[in-house]
Amino acid sequence: MKISPADNVRVTTLANGFRVATDRMDSVETTSLGVWAGVGTRNEPAEHNGVAHLLEHMAFKGTRRRSARDIVVEIEDVGGFLNAYTGREQTAYFAKVLADDTPLVVDILADILQNSIFDADELTRERAVVLQEIGQAEDTPDDIIFDHFQEIAFPDQAMGRPVLGRAEIVRELPRETVAGYMASRYRAGQMVLAASGQLDHDALVAMAEKLFSGLPSGAVPPSEGARYAGGDGRFGRELEQVHLALGFHGVTYNDPDYYAAAVLSQLLGGGMSSRLFQEIREKRGLVYSIHSFSSSYADGGIFGIYAGTGEKEVAELLPVVCDELAKLPDDMTEPEVKRAAAQLRAATLMSREKPSARCEQLASQLLIYGRPIPPAEAVARIDAVTIEDLTRLARRLTQSPPTLTALGPIGQVMEYDALRKRLS
Repeated sequence: MKISPADNVRVTTLANGFRVATDRMDSVETTSLGVWAGVGTRNEPAEHNGVAHLLEHMAFKGTRRRSARDIVVEIEDVGGFLNAYTGREQTAYFAKVLADDTPLVVDILADILQNSIFDADELTRERAVVLQEIGQAEDTPDDIIFDHFQEIAFPDQAMGRPVLGRAEIVRELPRETVAGYMASRYRAGQMVLAASGQLDHDALVAMAEKLFSGLPSGAVPPSEGARYAGGDGRFGRELEQVHLALGFHGVTYNDPDYYAAAVLSQLLGGGMSSRLFQEIREKRGLVYSIHSFSSSYADGGIFGIYAGTGEKEVAELLPVVCDELAKLPDDMTEPEVKRAAAQLRAATLMSREKPSARCEQLASQLLIYGRPIPPAEAVARIDAVTIEDLTRLARRLTQSPPTLTALGPIGQVMEYDALRKRLS
């Protein structure tokens, strides 16, 4: 297989530690770019849960040079797109524009990340918007189940708190706390300006040197470590379905089994040919939706399964899932391992057809690993995963205490002790 080399990737570090990374694509007419900060929900103190996400909203609500309306009008005047998201370990502000409009986006990003005024009236309105977002998540069971899942897996710690924040905290967050979070956490050395598409690296570096020199240097206050515990969380609600998440202590980004975990997740529940889909949906008709996932962090991770099923079917579903997990280490076959690896390999390479995906991957790799990961290296590590690696990892995962969360009509959900016994 011929994989195009990452010859067009360049990284420059400015004097204040701010990094500029580009991945040039001459075949497109657009540029996807953004600023990624290596901070998120896990960097919040408990009493300010939700401040990282509220700050992400407030960054678009006016600077010393632009009103909230000016920001969106300037982008949409050139047909561009501007958005942001908050995660547990990263926050991103990103855009997509025609290549000639790249300087405008860089200027806006620099402006909102250094000159936001956090107007009191705008903060009041945006708090109300975020509270609506929290309410919408609560009304979306296949979304909120993962907040419950995270909290049970990582109890009483930053890694287990919801990204959107808790309504009672967000409602009271003052302007000084939001502005203070940006001042103390948004430091040049923990931030990356990444871009992919039709661009000139040297020109982007020159823009960054001019516009981002005001970012403070220095270290970000350390975040609380992730301590996986596992446990049982049941949340009764009048719903049509029971939503379930079952998981185990997973792998960090730097774990030697990181790529093996991705292959194992694909094999177990990553596609229509996966074991869970075939056994639980196709053979037994117990679910419409079921999938597995492997989520990694700097110092922790979680390997899990999500399923939505009926109130009657749930009594059969969990025992079958447990049986599939229990037998997994002993009967994996080379063909299914190769198929799972092929799916991951294809997904890795197909994502490189999109400037936005390449931009996000580049930024995340720099924040996590400190360097870009060439696609050939990623594919080689996927292909190097053996059936012995997967067997060992499958045993390792299920030796940790399980995390079980259930939301909906939960009367027939398997008891936690019975589940642990079934997995052993």
